[in-house]
Amino acid sequence: METSNELRLNVEKALEEIRPFLVTDGGDITLISIEDNIVKVRLEGACTNCSVNQMTLKNGVEATIKRYAPEIKEVVEVR
Repeated sequence: METSNELRLNVEKALEEIRPFLVTDGGDITLISIEDNIVKVRLEGACTNCSVNQMTLKNGVEATIKRYAPEIKEVVEVR
């Protein structure tokens, strides 16, 4: 079982992996919190109004985070 600190580090590593793709499109992502194995993030810049941001969130961000931290259940966007 990972400590919450290890879990946060693994989630941050996942975000660092995906961030360059978001930045290329004029956006970014910020980790807000991890509660009960649910990651809360804020999409920023061009990502906030992008029509495919929910697909990016689920297929890109959530899939990448789950590779680093398989115990994560879901990634949700907060505004």
